[in-house]
Amino acid sequence: MNIEIISGSPRQASVTHRLALFLEKELKQKSNHSIGLINVKNWDLGLLQKVFRSVEETPEKFKSLAERMFAADAFIIVTPEYNGSYSPALQNLFDHFPKQSRKTFGIATASTGALGGARSSQQLLLLVPALFGIASPYLLITPQVDKKFNEEGNLLDESFQNAVHTFIHEFLFLAESIRK
Repeated sequence: MNIEIISGSPRQASVTHRLALFLEKELKQKSNHSIGLINVKNWDLGLLQKVFRSVEETPEKFKSLAERMFAADAFIIVTPEYNGSYSPALQNLFDHFPKQSRKTFGIATASTGALGGARSSQQLLLLVPALFGIASPYLLITPQVDKKFNEEGNLLDESFQNAVHTFIHEFLFLAESIRK
């Protein structure tokens, strides 16, 4: 199964990206699936002009991204909270690749504050069905992400490991069940 983690912050020194890096390492260690990491800051998609419906219809400079998006069997979205919602860069990515029918989505949010992006998780629960995806019901809400992970995505706060374990376990259960 191909799983793509979407790191949804366009900021250069994103603390949310730390969580994406950690999840990538964990999934590579704890599953035999193909794990990729798409960082929205690496793709200047511009404002939506055309929906990419296939790799062939995608402009040349985005073909490698299109190949990964269309080949993914499941996604984990990792996003900060922007004004009570997820990042506009994340929205723009999925606006370019809108129909992700019957694919599992894990939702992981992060912030340096005490709520951990809880409001953005609720907005993502509305986005996923609009993409024809299936949201894993166990969310990973990550308050004080800057104190839980270092810049390389290593866990600093061992008390958070249980939440990560449950999130990954439940996401994989659903993704593997749907893939069958």
